[in-house]
Amino acid sequence: MVTTVNLPEGLHERLKQLAEREHRSMNATIVVALEEYVSAHSRRAKVRDLAREVALRDAELLRRLAE
Repeated sequence: MVTTVNLPEGLHERLKQLAEREHRSMNATIVVALEEYVSAHSRRAKVRDLAREVALRDAELLRRLAE
């Protein structure tokens, strides 16, 4: 799949330098960065959901502990 992204000049240059240091293409570097971002976002969402579940399930216990 092809997607075009317009990068600010400074970011483009930093990305190019990073790709060169890591011996990867800019495209591969972008894919790795996006995979890491999406994975981190998914983990944060999962933690939020679990925290909400615990708060609802143990609301009475949490209320008593707060006293």
